[in-house]
Amino acid sequence: MSHSWWYLSRASGMVAWALLAGAVLWGLLLSTRVFDRNPSPKWFTDLHRFLGGTAVVFVAIHVGTILADSYVHFRVVDVLVPLSAKWHPVAIAWGVVAMWLLLAVEVSSLAMRFLPRRVWHAIHLSSYALFVSATLHGLSAGPDTRKHVFELVLSATLAVVTLLVLVRIATRKSKQRARKPAPAPAPAPAPRPEPLLHEPREPAIR
Repeated sequence: MSHSWWYLSRASGMVAWALLAGAVLWGLLLSTRVFDRNPSPKWFTDLHRFLGGTAVVFVAIHVGTILADSYVHFRVVDVLVPLSAKWHPVAIAWGVVAMWLLLAVEVSSLAMRFLPRRVWHAIHLSSYALFVSATLHGLSAGPDTRKHVFELVLSATLAVVTLLVLVRIATRKSKQRARKPAPAPAPAPAPRPEPLLHEPREPAIR
């Protein structure tokens, strides 16, 4: 029972990463219009929000069980400030950065109605950095991520995410080309006057 919190922390961390990966993949599927529905059904967006919100819950469990564990002895500052932990500081720092990015994305999503579209979109793009940070944290700090099964799942997930990102970039470029106005046609040249066959005669004076 002395390591129960430690095992629970590892399990909740893996579940949080899986939920985060699902949210990123589903968000990419929505943005690339893979389902070819415009607009998408409401439950498509609801599922994306559910995955992100549930990831926040499991991250909270992950952090809470780490603080409750007496095996490594984490302090509150260790899970809030990057590079402050004494145990694998760089690996834990990736997790801390991922946690703050996740909170920023989720808070901005909840306040989307009150934020300018560009601001919300800029914050939401940090989901890619969030996914990378969480993956690096799991690979460098989690002993369970070195298992062969997890490596296969991770490789497949990274391959799909990379493919969808490339599809989104190509789709965005094609949309930008379609939005560009077509060049105005050159004005037709004015008709040239026909040459006179003979000089006009002056009217006779009476």
